Amino acid sequence: QLQLVESGGGLVQPGGSLRLSCDANGFTLDDYAVGWFHQAPGKDREGISCINTDPSMAAYEDSVKGRFTITRDNTKNTVYLQMNNLKPRDTGVYYCAADFPLGDVCRLSKYDYKHWGQGTQVTVSS
Repeated sequence: QLQLVESGGGLVQPGGSLRLSCDANGFTLDDYAVGWFHQAPGKDREGISCINTDPSMAAYEDSVKGRFTITRDNTKNTVYLQMNNLKPRDTGVYYCAADFPLGDVCRLSKYDYKHWGQGTQVTVSS
C-alpha cells in the first residue's frame, strides 16, 4: 500500500524556519513527482512547490519563491521542504502528494496527484 507521511510541522515565530519531511512507505519515491500543498484555515488546498524525478526540475508558487526550497533524498525515500522567513500567512496544514510525472516539468495542481499524506500543521505566530 502506497503511503506518504508528513512530519516537521509545529509552532514558529514570524521569520523562523521549519523543515518538513515527506516519507514514502510501500513504494519507491524516486519514480514519482512530488508536490507540497498548503491549506490555510477556511481556504482551498494550493500547490506551493513540486519536484520532478529529475531533482533539478522544481517549481515554486510566487509567494514562496526565495523562501522555500524543495529537495529530495532518494537514499532515504524522502522529499523535504525547507521553509525560511516564515510569515503568519504561511499558517495552515501542509500536505505532500505524489504521482507519476506528466512531463519534464512538475505540476502545482492538486488534480495532478493521486497519492496524499495526512498533513502536518504549521502555525506561524508570535
